[in-house]
Amino acid sequence: MNLITDSHFDAPDDFYESLIDAHRDLPTAASHELNAKLVLLLANHIGDAAALGQALALARSSVLPATSPTPAP
Repeated sequence: MNLITDSHFDAPDDFYESLIDAHRDLPTAASHELNAKLVLLLANHIGDAAALGQALALARSSVLPATSPTPAP
């Protein structure tokens, strides 16, 4: 299975609001724990190792700073 990156939400803003509400008033550590548990629950629901690997790679590449090549001496 290839990772689907097009939106499949009927109402993306509603989900985003629900996600923000779930984090409201949580201490930072609890917010991180909620994110980790949500990721694991959704990964289990998806269950496809190839799609999950693609998702991990895409997510990681989107948070790494862009690096410029080191000039040759």
